[in-house]
Amino acid sequence: MDDVINAAVLRAVQSMQKNLGEQLTIDDMARTAMFSKFHFSRVFQRVTGLSPGRFLSAVRLREAKRLLSSTSLTVTAISHRVGYSSVGTFSSRFTGSIGVSPARYRRLRSVRPKVSIPAPTGTATIRGRISSPLRGTPVFAGLFPDRILEGWPVSYTFIREPGPFVLKNVPEGRWHLLAHAVAEGREEALNLPATGDEALCVGRIGPITVRPGTETPHAEVPLRPMTPLDPPVLLALRELLAAEHGGYHSPTPRPTDPIRRRAALAVIR
Repeated sequence: MDDVINAAVLRAVQSMQKNLGEQLTIDDMARTAMFSKFHFSRVFQRVTGLSPGRFLSAVRLREAKRLLSSTSLTVTAISHRVGYSSVGTFSSRFTGSIGVSPARYRRLRSVRPKVSIPAPTGTATIRGRISSPLRGTPVFAGLFPDRILEGWPVSYTFIREPGPFVLKNVPEGRWHLLAHAVAEGREEALNLPATGDEALCVGRIGPITVRPGTETPHAEVPLRPMTPLDPPVLLALRELLAAEHGGYHSPTPRPTDPIRRRAALAVIR
């Protein structure tokens, strides 16, 4: 039964990817999956961790990232190509999910912007270990309110290779621990539909509940090749830090570096 459900959800995801410029509705996606609208919404959320509408929005924004970094199309043209009738709405959603405006994201390949991450506000610490098929490859790990890498994490770290990690200054709440690693020379995989190969590996656990005065359990996070059923990686934190430090595989900042410990400048949106 799980295979049938996964295949139905995959059909819906593939339909999203092929029809980004169309105004797809839940009814359209449910018909593609061959489920009732209500049953489709439930199983889609169960399989992907997101509602169909939110997943579609993420697919659109991932394609916008690709077009911004690989074409000379205007922001307005890109917004229409990925299904937005209003460039203002597109820019607002892009900025909120990716972390910078469309115009600023486009400039990441040609300039080294000043980067600022909102300062952590909590006092808890989460420790764990990340395993990955991509040995010797840097790994990003962060805590997010939902099962998708978008918006700023409440705490994050980069480690030079799979192994132990520490997330500090974690605030009280329920967080999803999301991690990903990109094969060297395959950074374009961040902005392309997943194929199941090892160009982009992802992992997630949670939700993890953080309460004052309690210790969180040791977190084991295995990475695996990303599949089309995984939500796209939207947050451009990896690209921002790569631009700031001169490349994806330059030395990872230490926990005491200013960029890791506090916000120095506001992100220009």
